Amino acid sequence: MAINVANNQSLTAITALPSAVSGGAMTLLETQTASSSATISFTSGIDSTYDEYIFKYYSVHPSADDTKFTVNFRDGSTAYDATKTTTFFNAYHAENDGSAVLGYSTAGDLAQGTGIQRVTGGTGNDNDQCASGYLHLFSPSSTTFVKHFIGRSSHSEASDYNEDSFVAGYCNTTSAIDGVQFKFDSGNIDTGTFKMYGVS
Repeated sequence: MAINVANNQSLTAITALPSAVSGGAMTLLETQTASSSATISFTSGIDSTYDEYIFKYYSVHPSADDTKFTVNFRDGSTAYDATKTTTFFNAYHAENDGSAVLGYSTAGDLAQGTGIQRVTGGTGNDNDQCASGYLHLFSPSSTTFVKHFIGRSSHSEASDYNEDSFVAGYCNTTSAIDGVQFKFDSGNIDTGTFKMYGVS
């Protein structure tokens, strides 16, 4: 199958994908708005209907300063304690241009851990500070394979720099994942909008 390009070899002339190429349509399944919330939990609609779910979070502001935004997964019980093995790295740049770093964070990963998985570093709670990002969860209803996830976040660090955080890993269970929960590791979620999409 060929994709035609314009005479100038750009893709600007493409107005639609060929019929054989799937666009991966996203269906909005649920929206939640935080207001001094201890947690934001998605507890329904995560099933075999979709092979991929995307969670997006916008302008998530913590009540406590220098607190990490986290995620955890429920695998059939009432607790969010699925066993996870993960990796975490980030890049940051200070507002005053005093430092810039790209590196792996051993404090951000888990090796067969059941606790929360951080998706940001220490987010500040100044009035203009927040975190935004997304997390993909793949084949959560599989009872054959582990459940992979990847995520990326941008947040305002408490020490006044921007951090771009990357997390990936898997829930090491063949039980279905049927719930996803977000929270800060200290304090509440003052404000923020959360959306769950199914990808077909």
